[in-house]
Amino acid sequence: MAFPIINLLTGVFKVGTHLYQNRQKTKMLMSDARMRHAEKMSKGEIEYKSKIIESSDKSFKDEFVLVLISIPILILAYSIFTDDVDIRTKLDLFFEYFNQLPYWYQAIFIGVVSSIYALKGADIIKRK
Repeated sequence: MAFPIINLLTGVFKVGTHLYQNRQKTKMLMSDARMRHAEKMSKGEIEYKSKIIESSDKSFKDEFVLVLISIPILILAYSIFTDDVDIRTKLDLFFEYFNQLPYWYQAIFIGVVSSIYALKGADIIKRK
C-alpha cells in the first residue's frame, strides 16, 4: 500500500520539477530576447516601439478618447429610448457644427483618435 503512494508522490515531484525547470528556461530566454532587442535598438536597427508601448500602457488617454467618442452614441441611444426629440435635435446640431469646423481641425482630431487606436487616419478621412 505504501508503494502506490510513493509512486504517486514521485510522479508529482517529477512533474513539479519539470514545470519549474521550464519556467526557469522561459525566464532565461525572455531575458536573452530583451537583451538582443535592446542591442538592436541601441544600434538603430529597430525603433524604440517597446518603450513607447510601455509608456502608453500607463496613460489614460485611450480611455478618455473612448469616452469622448462614445458620448454622442450614448446620447443618441438615450434620446431614442426616452423618445426625447429635443436631444436628437441637439445632437444633429452638434454634428452639423462639427462639420463646419475647419478641415484642419477635423483632420487633427481624427488623426489623434486614429493614432491612439493605431488606425490610419488618412484612410478614414476622404475629403469630398
